Parts: sequence; C-alpha cells; structure tokens
Amino acid sequence: MKLDSDDKKQQGNIIYPKVTTWDVVKEYWKSAKFHWFLGLIMLAGWIIATLAQSIIIPIYYKQFFDVLAKADPSSNDTFTILTSIIFTILLINAAVWIGFRMAGFGQNYFLVKVVKRILDRGFDYLIRHSFTFFSSNFSGSIVQRVNRFHQSFSRIIDTIYGDIVPMTIKIVAATIVLYFIHPIVSYALILWILIFMTISFILARIKLKYDIQGAQANSKLTGVISDSISNHSSTQLFTGYNEELRLLDIANKRFQKILLFRWNFSSFIDGAQSVLTVGMEFLVFYYGIKYWQLGIISLGTFVLVQAYIISIGGDLWRFGRVIRNLYEATADAKEMVEILHLPHEIQDLPNATALKVDKGLIEFKNVSFAFGENKPVFNKLNLHIKAGEKVALIGSSGAGKSTLVKLLLRLNDLQGGEISIDGQNIKNVTQESLRENISLVPQDPALFHRTLMENIRYGKRDATEEEVISASKLAHCDIFIKDFPYKYETFVGERGIKLSGGERQRVAIARALLKNAPILVLDEATSSLDSHSESLIQDALQTLMKGKTTLVIAHRLSTIRKMDRIIVLGKDGILEEGSHEQLIQKHGMYARLWNLQAGGFADKSIEELLES
Repeated sequence: MKLDSDDKKQQGNIIYPKVTTWDVVKEYWKSAKFHWFLGLIMLAGWIIATLAQSIIIPIYYKQFFDVLAKADPSSNDTFTILTSIIFTILLINAAVWIGFRMAGFGQNYFLVKVVKRILDRGFDYLIRHSFTFFSSNFSGSIVQRVNRFHQSFSRIIDTIYGDIVPMTIKIVAATIVLYFIHPIVSYALILWILIFMTISFILARIKLKYDIQGAQANSKLTGVISDSISNHSSTQLFTGYNEELRLLDIANKRFQKILLFRWNFSSFIDGAQSVLTVGMEFLVFYYGIKYWQLGIISLGTFVLVQAYIISIGGDLWRFGRVIRNLYEATADAKEMVEILHLPHEIQDLPNATALKVDKGLIEFKNVSFAFGENKPVFNKLNLHIKAGEKVALIGSSGAGKSTLVKLLLRLNDLQGGEISIDGQNIKNVTQESLRENISLVPQDPALFHRTLMENIRYGKRDATEEEVISASKLAHCDIFIKDFPYKYETFVGERGIKLSGGERQRVAIARALLKNAPILVLDEATSSLDSHSESLIQDALQTLMKGKTTLVIAHRLSTIRKMDRIIVLGKDGILEEGSHEQLIQKHGMYARLWNLQAGGFADKSIEELLES
C-alpha cells in the first residue's frame, strides 16, 4: 500500500523548521534536568527490583530444584536447606517490593514536576508567537500539539523506565550469569536477542514515517473539527452542514487511511516476533533436554535458563511495541518542537528598554510594509500625530487602516522606516512596555470564557473591585450586568458569545477605561451599539480620550466629526488630511463622502461608499 508523501513543513504562510529525535530529547532535557535526583531514585528502584526479581530469585530456584532432584525427601537436612532457600527468596521479594515502591513514587513525583515545567515552557514560548502565526493556524491543532507534547514525555518515561531499563538489566545480568554456568547457553541467548531486536528495530523504523504522517493527519482532522465548531453559527445561517461534512470526510479519510495502514503494519510486526519467540522456545527445550541427558546441565540449570528465557522473551515480545511507542511519542512531540524551534517573528532586541511615554507623540517616518511580494500596503508613509491629538483614519478596504495600528502595536514589523513614540523607536523598546502604553478597543472584541469581573479587570490585573465597577459604570456595562443573576461573576462564554455585540463592546471599553493608557486606539468602538447606547458610550469615550493621544479607525463619518484631524488613506498613502471643516472646504474625497452620507446614505460605511 502506497501512502501520499507529506514531508512539507509549510502550513499556511509558515514554514516550520525540520526537527530530529535528538531535538525532542534536548527539549525534554531542558525541563527534566532540574529534577535529576528524582530520576536517579526512580532508576535505582527499577534496578533493585529488576535484578532481585528477574535475575537473583531464579538463581535460588535453580538451587532449590538442584537440591530437590538429588536429596532424600525424608532427610531433615534437605528440609532445612529447602526452607532456608524459600526464606531467602521471601527476603529478596521484600527487596523487590521496596525497589518497585521507590520506582513508583519516584516516577510519580518526577513526572508531575517535569510535565508541569514542560507545559509551562511550551506555553510560554507558544503564546509569544506573532499575530501572523496564530492567524495562520487552527487553534484546535495548536492545543492538540501542546497536549501531545507533555503527554508524550510521560509515555516516553513510562516506556524507558518500565520497559527498556528492566529489559536491559535482565539481558546483561542473565547473559553474565549464564556465561559462568555454561558459555554456549549465553552465546545462544545473545544471538537470539540480537536477531530479535534487529528485526524489530528495522520494522519499527520503517513504521516511523507513517506514525509522523498519522500525527500530522490527526492534527489536521482536529483543526477541521475545531474550525467547524467555532464557526457553527455560520454553518447554521448558511446551511453549510453538508459542506462541513464534506471537509470533515476528506480529512477523516486521510487519517483513517494512515491509521489502518499503521495498525496492519503493527500486526505484521507482531507476527514476525511471534515466529522468533516460538522458535527460540522450541530450541531451548530441545537442546535443554539433550544437554540434561548428557549431564551437561542440571535440572536446576534447565529451570534457570527457562526462567530467563520466559522473562526476557516477554520483554523482547514487547520490544517492537516499545520501539513503536517511543517513535509514536516522539512523532507526536515533534509537532510541538517545530513550534519551539520556530523563531518568534516579532522579537525584542537584546538591549531593548522599557518605553516611557510622557506626552504621546507618535511619528511614522518613511514607513514601508507589504504582505508578501505582491501586496504592498505602505511605501515611505510619513505621519506625525501630536501629543494629545485625536486623529481619525478613513479609507477603502485594503488602504491600510488596520495595518497601521498593527504596525504601531508591533503585531507586524516594518520592512522599512521607523515608528517612534516620544522620540523612542518602538523597535528599540520591549513589546510588553509598548503595549502597556496603548489601549485598543477593537470593532469585534473577543472575551475570555471567564467572569465579567475577570474580563474587565484584564485591563488592570491589580485593580480593586471598586475600580472595576467604576470603569463598568463609565462604559454603561452596569445597565445589562445588573440584570444577570450572578452580576459580575457571570461567565460570558467562549469569546464572549453569551453577550450581544454591543455588550461585548462595552466590556472592551470598560477594560480600556481601567487600563487608562496614554495612547488610545479605537476601531469604530460604537459600531455595534444601538442609538441610545451609542450616545452614552460617546460621552464615556470623550472622557476616556481626554489628555490621550487617540487614533480612531472610522467606518462612519458621523463618529469622527469632532476629531482634531481626519486622514483619508488610499492605495497611494495619505490622500487628504485636516479637520472636518477643512476637508469639507477642499471639496475632495472626504467632502464627496460626507455629502453622500448626508444625502441619504448614512447607513452605509465609508468602504461601501468608496466602492459604490
């Protein structure tokens, strides 16, 4: 069966670096090295338990059967010797119990601590990726990668300490013991082990690439499901059930095709191992009987060899599965390691300092930016916004209004020129300090699935309850919050879906009021409000804008008439700028748009008017 090759690491506009198994090991070691002592306790426990149970106890069984085969059953000496042996075995089993408890508790504490550190490190790096990264990936697929990353570590540790370490101890110790009893037996055991492990390793290695494809197909399937669920309202409104089922069917068939092949390949590997195991058991019995007849080995030695073969054979039977589990866990982890090895698109400079905003003067100097080679947005744009000035941006779709804001917030980086705030190049300051000094109220705010109190307080995490309520009242959130049974402790649903668009926007305004940053960006912050609410919010925004440098992305001219300056953006940059009165007198594009809205098109947005 031939499967489609999927070696490409590109998803959306992102090209992921190719990572190796060694890269996965290094990433895990960065978290595990802090808890090496617990790892040693776990290892010591496995060594004690495995040596005692699988190597030492069978030696005493050998002595037991050798005495039993030669001694007189009625002899008191025989009873004393046999009793002494079984009491010794009892003591050794006590050591086995202690060893397994050491290994078990050590592993529990080790995994809990390391997995927490892995998850913390992985999430910390992931969440600092750029706006472009998250807009190019399904959120469901990213969550899947994060979960697999820390779950894979647990699987790998369980496999190494629960299977590989005991098996290695058994093979080495059993070979040494059998060598001193009869070298030829140890040679035969080593040869069988080498053949078994080589075949299992080769087959598991072949299966690895299909395991990687399976992990990728599973992530894509999860992404499709997540995308459909998060947009279920669109599915209902546009009756897209069949389309979503079609897309799911494509992703599901791809995943099931790989899954079936992997399962069948695993069955083939199990069959090959079964042949090797049965063959070895037959040879052990056959030659064991012959050597016993010749007096080369005793009955006890025969029992010892058989005990070692059964114990090691069981481990080798699982060896193929062990290798496959390791490869599958590694394949699952690689998808997250790709993200960890992907450099952050937006990074602070090594010597970046904290932004200090005293006035709020913003300057765009020869700013150039493009989305790819064929989609330029700005070419040497120059814009000066005075401290405390209230500036509105209008223009057609694609003119760069939102892009200008993203560049100011460093959600995208410039390709030419610079942006400065109070004379400080924003590329030379930390991203955190930059964004702490800018409040953004988007047109369609997304809220956390947390309480209203937590969502508003997100603007100032150390705010008191009184401060949150005060900001809420200024944004007129109290009008609808008082009607909820749990008031400010009401959960708003994923992305705030339990609230109306206007309610979400008022929560976002309350959050900005609480943050009280010196620079304010409004992306048509009243667009989702009814007339009554809009008038109330406009008053609140006037209070919010006092003493702040304000940048407003406008979609309706009625909301920006009182701005200090209005800038009309086009594909060639700034087309017009000035106050409302100045632009009306120029009889240019702004005046034409104003006349259109005044002449009965007030319900249309600026973009719609420009396109008509």
